[in-house]
Amino acid sequence: MAKHGIGSVELALALVCVSTGLSLDACATTKANMPPAATADTQPPPPVPQLPTGPIDPEATNFPYPYPVKFFELHSQGLTLKMAYLDVAASVAPLGAATPPAASTANATPTAPQPAAAVPAQKPAAEPAPLVQKDYDQPLADTERAADPGAPPAGQAASAPVTANAARAPGQANGRCAVLLHGKNFSAAAWASTIDLLSRQGYRVIAPDQIGFGKSSKPATYQYSFAQLAHNTRALLDSLGLPRCSIIAHSMGGMLAVRFALLFPAATERLILVNPIGLEDYSVSVPYRSIDDWFTDELKQTPESIREYERTSYYGGTWKPAYEEQMQLLAGYTKHPDYSRVAWVSALTYDMIFTQPVLHDLPRLRVPTRFIIGTRDRTALGRKFVLPQTAAALGNYEVLGQKARDLVPGSQLIELAGVGHVPQIEAFPQFRDALLSFMR
Repeated sequence: MAKHGIGSVELALALVCVSTGLSLDACATTKANMPPAATADTQPPPPVPQLPTGPIDPEATNFPYPYPVKFFELHSQGLTLKMAYLDVAASVAPLGAATPPAASTANATPTAPQPAAAVPAQKPAAEPAPLVQKDYDQPLADTERAADPGAPPAGQAASAPVTANAARAPGQANGRCAVLLHGKNFSAAAWASTIDLLSRQGYRVIAPDQIGFGKSSKPATYQYSFAQLAHNTRALLDSLGLPRCSIIAHSMGGMLAVRFALLFPAATERLILVNPIGLEDYSVSVPYRSIDDWFTDELKQTPESIREYERTSYYGGTWKPAYEEQMQLLAGYTKHPDYSRVAWVSALTYDMIFTQPVLHDLPRLRVPTRFIIGTRDRTALGRKFVLPQTAAALGNYEVLGQKARDLVPGSQLIELAGVGHVPQIEAFPQFRDALLSFMR
């Protein structure tokens, strides 16, 4: 049949025509109206490789990140440490090119654009497949004018004026940078959709794994403090020649970001705090727990207990595949023979959160600040260790967000009704609008 130019599709159509009594002309018309045969360009993208569900070592060397990972060698407290980070340049993808969808509608990691540096220290374990583009460039719902951050420093060009209702065209670098600070139960990889969004808005995006988290070193004899982590982050930015960036922080990262902005206000163009913990002083309501106590609790963690905690605390009792992906790194740690190393560092950082409140320092902030708060959030450190009536009063973000806004001079508050602890995953379109209208 191939010798006579008849392919399998034509043969199948001819058989249908014969069996249904259609004329040859009718068959030709039917064939003309058929969609074209699938090609490499018209077929849907292949499934994105699944994240590992088995053991993950303490440095997460077998866990794929959405962009190439680099390492910054850090000398701190007499130790030589590795600080993992993502460095993603402004995307050069043309308008309409295939790029990752928002986290609220996609359950996959995005295809990585090239970072600013020439050669990454480590490549992802798997190359994610290209996905259907999410249109980030629709008019923003939130038209509130952002606080004026002042002119960029030398070496960082000012961006062209952009109205509050218009987004920058993808591929236009604006000479500005954004630093993304992860939460305690997260890593730099959790920012995948936000990195993609900001990169296509023209920002150079830096997303570090703090020491003790993700792919970074996890020293057991380290004094973990928000001030130390802030200095580590500043050292990384200095090594990259970035004197001033916007700081976007989530959960525990919010406590770190507050400390960073207090220590380095000139390096902080804007401060965006996304459901930060630490908007209340946990030591006022929760009895002190020793590091040994936290360590004992962490050793008991399982994938099932992590999933249940996030389902109830972060997502209001619901669960979706995108949420499952967010917990795979923590779950994989618990399956590894060296999990005790991760558990010990986790205990040390719990102590850092509990004993180093930033609430009382909020009035000292002097940088343009916006709080993005999912008001359904009820995250609170140590809730399970207090009486029910006390537990019920903890972590009320609808109240905490308003109080924090009133404490920070000139700050802004965007409340996302019906959204929980992780707006950038659960409700990306609302998060996107609240973020971009302030970043300009």
